[in-house]
Amino acid sequence: MTHNVSIEEARKTLSDLVLEARNGDEVFLTQDNTPIVKLVPLVNVALKLNADRKPGSAIGEVLYIADDFDAPLEDFREYM
Repeated sequence: MTHNVSIEEARKTLSDLVLEARNGDEVFLTQDNTPIVKLVPLVNVALKLNADRKPGSAIGEVLYIADDFDAPLEDFREYM
């Protein structure tokens, strides 16, 4: 659900608007009926990014590494 709220109205109901944004609603703050700011729930984004991460979950995923994987590149010889 999308909400367009004037800045003046947002001053009175900021905590409610933040809660709506955290629950997945799009909340835009407007000035002269023009959207200028979008409220975004950073906490949920951070939790979502870390939710699927598990240490050691990629074990066995690398099937081949070349013998010269960590050898210097020809393009960088002059800097060494």
